[in-house]
Amino acid sequence: MSLERDFPLVPPFEVRAPAQQRIPFVFNSPHSGRYYPESFLQASRLDALAIRYSEDCYVDELFASVPRLGAPLLKAHFPRAFLDVNREPYELDPRMFDEPLPPFVNIQSARVAGGLGTIPRLVGEGQLIYPGRIMLDEAFYRIEQIYKPYHAALEELLRATRQRFSYSVLIDCHSMPGGIRPGEIGSRPDFIIGDRFGRSCSEQLTQAAIELLQQLGYTVAHNKPYAGGFITEHYGRPATGCYALQIEINRSLYMDEQSLQKLPGFEALCSDLYQFVSDLTSLPDDLFSVPPLAAE
Repeated sequence: MSLERDFPLVPPFEVRAPAQQRIPFVFNSPHSGRYYPESFLQASRLDALAIRYSEDCYVDELFASVPRLGAPLLKAHFPRAFLDVNREPYELDPRMFDEPLPPFVNIQSARVAGGLGTIPRLVGEGQLIYPGRIMLDEAFYRIEQIYKPYHAALEELLRATRQRFSYSVLIDCHSMPGGIRPGEIGSRPDFIIGDRFGRSCSEQLTQAAIELLQQLGYTVAHNKPYAGGFITEHYGRPATGCYALQIEINRSLYMDEQSLQKLPGFEALCSDLYQFVSDLTSLPDDLFSVPPLAAE
């Protein structure tokens, strides 16, 4: 188990950054990775297409223009089915492993119960990834060698941003299935903006993001059914000048969800998102209640 084994050609993740950061925004695409380690594919019971059904396909490409606007973009190359960094570091499912889990592991979360822990058990609509149990050492390797460095990189981007501008805004970029699920009423909106029910971001910034997307002609929901995951919750601390929003994009806008091929409207959506990000990052500073910079 090593990065050389699993990622010999590309790094597990990378930062696409402008020559100089000009705006207090950081963009993050943690679920769009599509480099599947060969050892992982061999261990899975799924074929090369089915294993991708949890992927936030092409979200990194949809936001690829943000460095031109002066903001860094952190993007995963590792796939979500391999490791989910939008979870606590040790949300693990005891049904997955040969050995008993240590007491510090969170085995009680709703995400673990749903098969979507830090090391996922399922992809898509409930398809098992592995034919049997896996070694616990494999999970710890992914967490220590990829999860923790990924979050260290994100924390450093946010720290440097806040030091430079006195506050930081994290935009956590995701996609969602187009079809409704049991318990939902009506069709899925084009976008969902999540702010952990007001805990991760200022009301003014959240509302501005919703209105900017609506002005582009899209339907937008707020927090339902996605209010933000671990990343939004963990990094969004408005009282300290750290704001975080999650944006979910309906995949049916830009891709065929069965074949995973881009639709003709992909480039138009890229253009609209460039306009959205340009307008969002041009909002006046007085939208933010910026506390004095805390000692680093």
